[in-house]
Amino acid sequence: MGKGAGPQKVVREIQRRTRRRFSAEEKIRIVLEGLRGEQSIAELCRREGLAPNLYYRWSKEFLEAGKKRLLGDTKREATAPEVKELRDENSRLKLALAETVLENRILKRGLLGSGIDDGASD
Repeated sequence: MGKGAGPQKVVREIQRRTRRRFSAEEKIRIVLEGLRGEQSIAELCRREGLAPNLYYRWSKEFLEAGKKRLLGDTKREATAPEVKELRDENSRLKLALAETVLENRILKRGLLGSGIDDGASD
């Protein structure tokens, strides 16, 4: 920030850089507290240090996700750990398949090389 930056601009920049990140669990807890109605949304937001419009956005997303789930729409994006796990499993399965194919080729060569036919004569 250069010279001449107003105090409000300085405060906004500090707030932006020190903005609190809420985990999914914290968001759910806050939304559920708001839905209980034991205190006003304004009081809840003040206590938690978040803007009411952010609370209402989380609440809307929470309710929409619940509605989709109840309607049977369970399709969702895989998380990064799930994708990694699936890729690792895919690699293990490809390796196992390659080993099996190689073993089969070796066994076939051994049988054919030893003079044993693969069932053509009886």
